[in-house]
Amino acid sequence: MKDLKSWLTKKQLERTAELLKERGYEVFLVENREEAKNKVLSLIPQEATVGIGGSITIREIGVIEELEKRGNKVIHHWKEGLTPEQDLEIRRQELLSDVFLSSVNALTFSGEIVNMEAIGNRVAAQIFGPKKVIVVVGRNKLVVNLETAIWRIKNIVTPLNAKRLKLELPCADEGYCMNCNHPNRICRITTILEAPPSRTPFTVILVNEDLGF
Repeated sequence: MKDLKSWLTKKQLERTAELLKERGYEVFLVENREEAKNKVLSLIPQEATVGIGGSITIREIGVIEELEKRGNKVIHHWKEGLTPEQDLEIRRQELLSDVFLSSVNALTFSGEIVNMEAIGNRVAAQIFGPKKVIVVVGRNKLVVNLETAIWRIKNIVTPLNAKRLKLELPCADEGYCMNCNHPNRICRITTILEAPPSRTPFTVILVNEDLGF
């Protein structure tokens, strides 16, 4: 059964990869997180400054430690003990990195990249600022269309992130979107990339393995 699922998702990813290329993205398809890590490392020069967006996927593939080990300057705000001011300043620094590394919340079969977040630094960096953007996308992020992308983000990604962050939100209690207007809500900004930003080289690494939320 596992082989059948892997066959199916690979076929779906292959089709999406071709459509992403037609939209203007550089695209790579790999089988697992280890291959994803190695591909990321091969695409980033050793002298590059690397900004890391808030992403479980990137941390699951173990690339941050490898980048730091080989001498890259890595900028990321997921650190304990930061003051709100320090956290915000690091997020700003990520926007000026040579390479911005992150994931996405959903990817449609036809190649639309959909994200939703609270602060906006991750989507801002994917649009303009860094000299290059690389996103790593697990097969679980693949959806049929924009409607299912939004449903996935609001009813899977957001409740899980709210729970992870220990936020007192209705979705963290109920497990699905309650269409709240809570002051701590984290689904505030939605972006849809129909093509890569015109002046930002953009690479998508598709992984035939579940990664992140």
